[in-house]
Amino acid sequence: MDKVLSADGTAIAYEQQGSGPAVVLVGGAFMTRGASAELAGLLAGHCTVITYDRRGRGDSGDGAAYEVQREVEDLDALIELAGGEAMVFGMSSGAVLALEAVARGSAVSRLAVYEPPFITDDSRPPLPADYVAHLTELVEQQAYGDAVAYFMTAAIGMPAEAVAGMRQAPFWAGMEATARTLPYDGQVMGDTMSGRPLPADRWQSVTVPVLVGSGDAGAPQMLSGARELAALADNFSLHVFPGQEHGIAPEALAPVLTAFFTAGQQA
Repeated sequence: MDKVLSADGTAIAYEQQGSGPAVVLVGGAFMTRGASAELAGLLAGHCTVITYDRRGRGDSGDGAAYEVQREVEDLDALIELAGGEAMVFGMSSGAVLALEAVARGSAVSRLAVYEPPFITDDSRPPLPADYVAHLTELVEQQAYGDAVAYFMTAAIGMPAEAVAGMRQAPFWAGMEATARTLPYDGQVMGDTMSGRPLPADRWQSVTVPVLVGSGDAGAPQMLSGARELAALADNFSLHVFPGQEHGIAPEALAPVLTAFFTAGQQA
């Protein structure tokens, strides 16, 4: 594990493996770099793969006040480390962060995303209007378990009784450890979980090839949101993974990403 300094001086922890064109993996809510280790290993035969802890998680530091731009700068620091340009894969809310980075000018040559958790129709209830504010309040009170529970019920849509049972599970402590960054993911998502269609112009400055992935066996809003994203422009294309849900199997994802990223190398 090494660290690189972001523009505001925050130390971002990362690991690098493999050889070839650089690919940075951007995790979603709760994810630290270890969550992408298996996928990184599968890609490393063809690419130089960088996994990292987003700010406030794992071994990375954090700033005094959060802005989405700070996370864009974190990604930029890793891209600079990789040689000044990289390809990127974003998972879940990390997909939306990656989209935002490219839209803001990050030096990304190809972008792949999997199931950005948009809610763009009536297939499930939208997030409450005060979702981020309430999450932030719980985090400020250091009520991390309650913050995780609120995320699981309001954002994921799990029944409250199921979440109550999860609080006794061994993995719950790990979720609490990253709970303070849940409002960050909420800010990254913005109003894309409101039940309204995606704004047509939000990512119009993204002109690089974009692969939009979704499974067909998970929550309906994931596939419908991916389809809507892929339809925004001709440089966006959709790939549906049969039988996969939001927690896609790395062995199903890796061959598709490898083909997409190595096509960029050959172009």
